[in-house]
Amino acid sequence: MIENKVDFIATVVVNNANPNGDPLAGNMPRTDSKGYGEMSDVSIKRKIRNRMQDLGHEIFVKSRDRVDDDFYSLEERYLEYFKGNKNDLDVEKGVQERWLDVRTFGQVITYEKKSIGIRGPVSIGIAKSLDPVEITSMQITRSTNGMKPKNEKSRSSDTMGTKHVVEFATYVIYGAINCFYAERTGFDQEDLKVIKEALRTLFINDASSARPEGSMEVKDIFWFEHSTKIGNISSAKIKGLLEWDKENDMKEKYEDYNIHLNEEKLKEYKELGLKIEQLEGI
Repeated sequence: MIENKVDFIATVVVNNANPNGDPLAGNMPRTDSKGYGEMSDVSIKRKIRNRMQDLGHEIFVKSRDRVDDDFYSLEERYLEYFKGNKNDLDVEKGVQERWLDVRTFGQVITYEKKSIGIRGPVSIGIAKSLDPVEITSMQITRSTNGMKPKNEKSRSSDTMGTKHVVEFATYVIYGAINCFYAERTGFDQEDLKVIKEALRTLFINDASSARPEGSMEVKDIFWFEHSTKIGNISSAKIKGLLEWDKENDMKEKYEDYNIHLNEEKLKEYKELGLKIEQLEGI
């Protein structure tokens, strides 16, 4: 088990990519009401799950294009191992032991008339860009028809499309690991190492037409370990440690942000027992 609360901050650089499209807005990159870019917590957890799978761990919630056990629904995967088990406590313990993502993020089990809610120890918030983002949209066409047009010499409607990218931005991911929920799910030190490695390699094996190779990169990870289960300071105060240059409006590369931690506050928190490790992404 883990005996110390953990907080983490990760910075992500985006160059001409769509970090997280909104299906309700034509797959435009997500933004808030003020124009700041967003990456949903669900999309970040999806990438972490994919990295868990790549690292050889069994996960419950698999992407359709990453299914490796011939089960294309969660119900099928659940029934393969737990069908007919009447004891909810045995099911809860079993799914947590079998699947890393369940004991990490939690899960709701609603199969065979069951209703089992599992709260995972790892929480991740919506990632936000440090500045409002500029989105470029371009019309794209295919050189061949996907469907037969009415006129053989014309283009069918499905040859046209639109592609949207964020030209350049830096996003920040905040997360925390709760010791008390870790005790309940069995999340331990080895699982903690997997999370750290997944964050370092978040965009490995994640390329797509919306996110070409090299267009998204984890730059820095600030890993905070408290000396107690409840934490030396709140996660809100951990977030307040991150500082960057807000005066320069012409940021063209990551270094222009001058991202750092408030040294005065960090010194105060270290005296309370907080430890910090800074890692570079891959």
